[in-house]
Amino acid sequence: MDQRLQQVIQNSRRIAFLGGAGLSTESGIPDFRSEDGIYKAQSTYGYPPEVLLSHSFFYTHTEVFFDYYRKFLLYPKAQPNNAHKALAKLEQMGKLTAVITQNIDGLHQAAGSKTVLELHGSVHRNYCTKCRKFYPLSYIMESEGVPRCTCGGLIKPDVVLYEEGLDTNTLISAVTHIQRADTLIVGGTSLMVYPAAGLIDYFSGKELALINLSQTARDGEATLCLHEKIGQALSFLLEEGPATE
Repeated sequence: MDQRLQQVIQNSRRIAFLGGAGLSTESGIPDFRSEDGIYKAQSTYGYPPEVLLSHSFFYTHTEVFFDYYRKFLLYPKAQPNNAHKALAKLEQMGKLTAVITQNIDGLHQAAGSKTVLELHGSVHRNYCTKCRKFYPLSYIMESEGVPRCTCGGLIKPDVVLYEEGLDTNTLISAVTHIQRADTLIVGGTSLMVYPAAGLIDYFSGKELALINLSQTARDGEATLCLHEKIGQALSFLLEEGPATE
């Protein structure tokens, strides 16, 4: 347990959390560049992930898109890990105002977090591009080939693909939470993917804590920098947790 991180959390009144793929690797979901990550698909499909997961590819090669999507982006059996659970507890304590995540797996909500801003959408929401009817993840998993709505329309995952912009309202809300925070904890992200990585620039509070296995380009700006698994770093919250003020 890192005493410095515990002290930062104890002294904070408004914490915002910004997280990335590294947070869900402890739940068995590979990140982009790991051995089993989605970059592995390039040799299988002949296209880089940036193409396979693009807006235009979705509409021009829809069947290939869904074959890849089901194999490399859907992990319906994944369960929240200690990081997800610790953040949910931090919210219950009244310390954490929002989880801002680049992940699309829905594990924060599964752990009990209420205010979750999904910058890149969620695999648990899917909608008909024709009539806008929504479908759960199970419908995509159980269908074969290209999933179709009862109206015959094409069903699209409610995730932000390459060539698509982030949801404006979600982005504005994320900026607001970061601007109002006295502490920003960033975990499980290399801070390389924009515009999500640029959100850190809106923080002007007291404590910036970066928790990531590898170094990030913003380590030098942090008041606290930990190179370890975020579930391990926050595990003390699951034992007793700092007292609320």
